[in-house]
Amino acid sequence: MKRKVIAGLVLGVVALALVLALVVKPGNMRATGTGAGGQVGVIYIEGPIYSGQRTGGLFGYPGSAEGIAARLRQAAKDPQLKAVVIRLNSPGGTAAAAQEISSEVQKLKQTGKKVVASMGDTAASGAYWIAAGTDLIVANSGTMTGSIGVIMELVNTEGLYDKLGLDTETFKSGPYKDMGSPSRPVTPGERAIFQSMIDDIYNQFVEIVARGRNMEVEEVKKIADGRVLTGRQAKETGLVDRLGGLHDAVLLAGELAGIPGEPQVVELGPKSIWQELFVTAGGSVFQGLSRSFVPILPGQREGYYFYFQ
Repeated sequence: MKRKVIAGLVLGVVALALVLALVVKPGNMRATGTGAGGQVGVIYIEGPIYSGQRTGGLFGYPGSAEGIAARLRQAAKDPQLKAVVIRLNSPGGTAAAAQEISSEVQKLKQTGKKVVASMGDTAASGAYWIAAGTDLIVANSGTMTGSIGVIMELVNTEGLYDKLGLDTETFKSGPYKDMGSPSRPVTPGERAIFQSMIDDIYNQFVEIVARGRNMEVEEVKKIADGRVLTGRQAKETGLVDRLGGLHDAVLLAGELAGIPGEPQVVELGPKSIWQELFVTAGGSVFQGLSRSFVPILPGQREGYYFYFQ
């Protein structure tokens, strides 16, 4: 009986999702407000930031670099939009994905549109990389931000293999082709290579922050040690411009763009079905779902992920 009830609930949720999929179509833009002087677009970045087409399906994935980049390009081409607010609620993600989004932010600014970052619960590491390139950063006093740094993790399962009586034999074309293999320890030479890669991406991160925040590189390095800051602390150190919420960020974006009065807000999206169901209803359930179903992965053999968290 219990299985039938569970099966019925699952089918009900799927049916509701399918109905919503017909109503909330990809590419929709939802406008709110009555401002007649100009429009401000809002783009949401929630959950871990990754490259890849992960915006489809029932769960959606608003942290997809490709999806976010497409919305930024959409905003750049829309003559009605005078400014864009990027609403960040993310712990970070991969370095390449953050760079891809940041590059599109710069292209958007080159069109003459103003770009403001609005930080929600968390806007750290890769999310801060993106925010650093905007015209203005707005955070709540209790926002968790900063965490400027890079990390990569490898797992050594050699001891487990020994207990299970398993052995591996690797054939490779060069001494470093199996770097990061879980079946053996990292060699000193490999450790030096990995560290040099981490250092290079870290320096890129610091340079982005220094340029975006009009700070000296050495000044940024004093706080670029991976530490997490509150929004208020970040403002005191120069990483954030103003304290406030999303509505404050929209008003500031309108002000920067020269829009008289309160601007009309256009959400560039759409949000995923689950955001419509849970987040809009008043909660952060979707963020929990996104982090559960799309975990941040450590470095893997034949594919290393440098990520911010």
